[in-house]
Amino acid sequence: MLRFDILTLFPGLFCGVFEESIVRRAVDAGLVELNLHNIRDHAPGKHHVTDDTPYAGGGGMVMKPEPIWLAVEALLGHEVMGPADVDQPVILLTPQGRRFDQRVAVELAQKPRLILICGRYEGFDERVRAHLANDEISIGDFVLSGGEIPAMAVVEAVTRLLPGALGDPMGALKDSYTSGLLEYPHYTRPPVWRGYGVPEALLSGHHAEVERWRRQQALLRTWQRRPDLLAGVELSDADREFLRRLGAEV
Repeated sequence: MLRFDILTLFPGLFCGVFEESIVRRAVDAGLVELNLHNIRDHAPGKHHVTDDTPYAGGGGMVMKPEPIWLAVEALLGHEVMGPADVDQPVILLTPQGRRFDQRVAVELAQKPRLILICGRYEGFDERVRAHLANDEISIGDFVLSGGEIPAMAVVEAVTRLLPGALGDPMGALKDSYTSGLLEYPHYTRPPVWRGYGVPEALLSGHHAEVERWRRQQALLRTWQRRPDLLAGVELSDADREFLRRLGAEV
């Protein structure tokens, strides 16, 4: 079982998202444990303040270190004086983090527990990043109002990689980016819709022909849309010849 602990100022944002589809089924099947923790519950003082103005001025507010630190300590069950005291992934969701992709999802799916901390406002007090968290993740080069949506994306992407999470045991292995290529096109019934048909290869019943078509379509789609990915793909001689022919047709 993989346990997710999500620290957020707005736990209500997760209502509904984790109560449907693959994540819900994974929870029901005992593959995943999801826990939401309100950072405000760990903020000292009567008013449970979790943010303050930045030292030396500037716009916006900064998330205070104390409530985040205390929330993580409560989860770990011991005091944290520095990174050496943190022996499992404590991940900040921040635009400054490493880019989240399928390889990172595979890496995280091997862990027994992930602590995800959702940023807000102008971000975290730097001491949280430098002395408490041991990883930072960004889902892209853009800015959102908080880390809740990135946390949802991480949970979804990681959960679907767990054995038993998908109806098709091989489903995750066929997804875009898993092999380094974008996924091939899919078709279903009817065989003809408004004059548009299904490729003959998919109707042939010939397994090898279907696999060859799918591989070539994945190569074609990647070459057309994300040619940068091809540099990291293990290519066969047949793949290279197909790509060579594509290049000759440009």
